[in-house]
Amino acid sequence: MNNGKPNWWSRPSSTPETARIPAPSPSGEGDGDFPLPAPQPPATPEPPATAPLDAAPASAPAGAGPEVSVPDTASAGTDPVDLAPAAPSVVLTKGEPQDRAPGQVPAPDQVPAPAPQAQAQAQAPVAAQPLHAPDEYRTPPYGEPGPWAPAPPVQRPPAPVPPQQAPVPPPPHPQGPAPWGQYDPWGVGGPVPPPAPAKRSRKGLAVAGALVFALITGVIGGGIGAYVERNGGIAAVELPQADAENTGRAPDSVAGIAASALPGVVTLHVKGSGSAGTGTGFVLDTRGHILTNNHVVDGARSAADISVTFSSGETARARLVGKDTGYDLAVVQVTGVSGLKALPLGNSDNVRVGDPVVAIGAPFDLSNTVTSGIISAKERPITAGGEKGDGSDISYVDALQTDAPINPGNSGGPLLDSRARVIGINSAIRAAGGSGDGEGDGASQPGSIGLGFAIPINQGKRVAEELINTGRATHPVIGVSLDMQYNGDGARVGEKGKDGTASVTPGGPAAKAGLRPGDVITKVDGQRVHNGEELIVKIRAHRPGDRLELTLSRDGKELTKTLTLGSSQGT
Repeated sequence: MNNGKPNWWSRPSSTPETARIPAPSPSGEGDGDFPLPAPQPPATPEPPATAPLDAAPASAPAGAGPEVSVPDTASAGTDPVDLAPAAPSVVLTKGEPQDRAPGQVPAPDQVPAPAPQAQAQAQAPVAAQPLHAPDEYRTPPYGEPGPWAPAPPVQRPPAPVPPQQAPVPPPPHPQGPAPWGQYDPWGVGGPVPPPAPAKRSRKGLAVAGALVFALITGVIGGGIGAYVERNGGIAAVELPQADAENTGRAPDSVAGIAASALPGVVTLHVKGSGSAGTGTGFVLDTRGHILTNNHVVDGARSAADISVTFSSGETARARLVGKDTGYDLAVVQVTGVSGLKALPLGNSDNVRVGDPVVAIGAPFDLSNTVTSGIISAKERPITAGGEKGDGSDISYVDALQTDAPINPGNSGGPLLDSRARVIGINSAIRAAGGSGDGEGDGASQPGSIGLGFAIPINQGKRVAEELINTGRATHPVIGVSLDMQYNGDGARVGEKGKDGTASVTPGGPAAKAGLRPGDVITKVDGQRVHNGEELIVKIRAHRPGDRLELTLSRDGKELTKTLTLGSSQGT
């Protein structure tokens, strides 16, 4: 229908549908829809009778007035929807003005009185039964909201404001206007006051403060306790120390012996024959004579090859005075040096096993090194050298044995008794794998295992005197050639001597005493000898001209022979 109005204002209704829709219940009960209330009769006199409202034909004649349904003001502006036929359409009479505005309610004098039949139907209680389920989105009756209209908000009383405090405005924002607060649509207008801070009781604050204080003091106390336990205190560490005292020592103590002997001990550095070595020596007299081992200076060819350093640090050149291979002793001399201190010489025959001794030397070129020990044995026959292969460099020593540490570099140094007197010249050591002479660098030399050997000073004194006076040393001899391959006990006189000569030198000491080839010498002055080397050591421990008593075995018989030692020039 298009008469210049929106098409949702009118909806045609047919007679059969209108006739089938029952009148709404006066009580408004029955269905859950929004029924149109029954019109009330006007208080004015009834107008002329008109056609009943619900008797409209199914199709209106051509000249009849338009059929207009009453619009719902609550749904104005919404899309047109079909409503459930819960209420009959209102049909205006032909005499109704056509120019009434849409939705305008007619005046009371213009509303026709309902027919008696309609009133009877309206008053009769009829159980209304809808033809179908009610439509939630149908057009509602007059003045009632549709199901889609927003429900009115729930009215709540405003929150009470504490009377004791006035509303405090929020502090200004540090970077501009105050930020937006939370909007409360039901609260009182104006800024929302912040919640009042809860009051803390003084007792609770005191308890909290006490707990914090206890925690802090516990942590600090624990840290201090751990520090004190670890470091022994919190103050600066000051270690106890003895006061200065007298540094003097008893003369027979190790310190006293060292202090007395060190000024007379020297360190020798020798170069020559493509090698270099370090050894030790000690001063014999104020003329500058120094005694040392032969193997220390054996490589030197001139005075430029021997350098002597004293304990004071003074250095001087030394010349070779003399040397002897058989005794492994040598004498050098320095000149132009003042204040020389000679070491006193003792007597090695007075030494007993267990006597304390002190050794001074330069082990591994560590000059002025002092070690101490005891005499662990006496008259220990040892041999050293033998590098040349012909036996000319072999030394035979009836040595003093000591456990004072002696290492390479100690060779030629003094072995002192408790009165700082020289009783021996340190010459050799015994290593775990063999023997060593203690000279040279320590890279290829064995270290000390507590077996050191020293030439007795009685033998050293005699040889040194001969070397200083004549440049050569003499060796005592008995005039026999020994069989060095003999494996029996004792030293056996050979059947023939060197180069096929007689093994017993004619006119010599042995020949005069009646010794023969094949005799086995078992004792010298009552001391047992087990081989030829020990016999040589025992003989060289004496001076030429000394008398010896030899015990020998011949054809199963033991014989005793006495002889006077002869002399030979050493090398």
